[in-house]
Amino acid sequence: MNIGTASELSRLPAKTIRYYEEIGLVEPTRSGNGYRDFSETDVQRLTFLQRARNLGFSIDECRDLLSLYEDRNRASADVKALTRAKILEVERKIEELMSLKRVLEKLSAACHGDNRPDCPIIDDLAGEIGPWNTSGEDG
Repeated sequence: MNIGTASELSRLPAKTIRYYEEIGLVEPTRSGNGYRDFSETDVQRLTFLQRARNLGFSIDECRDLLSLYEDRNRASADVKALTRAKILEVERKIEELMSLKRVLEKLSAACHGDNRPDCPIIDDLAGEIGPWNTSGEDG
């Protein structure tokens, strides 16, 4: 099948599919006229990649997952270990975002939000010290 059909079936943009081919994640055959010819297996790989990327796995993690996907002798523990590592990474990012939210909330609360030019938010971004200053704080 052509790249348009593969794109439709895998729900990936053709540009992404071309990139995945460029970095070796998928290797469609080429027809006599040089056009890509995607097999059902290629579309399965693309769908797998689309789902893995949507779950936050990096390209390198996707390589590892694809390798495990294609290895029928794999240990499910290997797959679980990759997933647990991703969970820990997501939890760390959530903590960072919550810390960021607390800082932004403090800044927002310190700002009067009126027509005066003084603004603790701008002052903090500029590194100026004041009672509202949150630089370096986690919350």
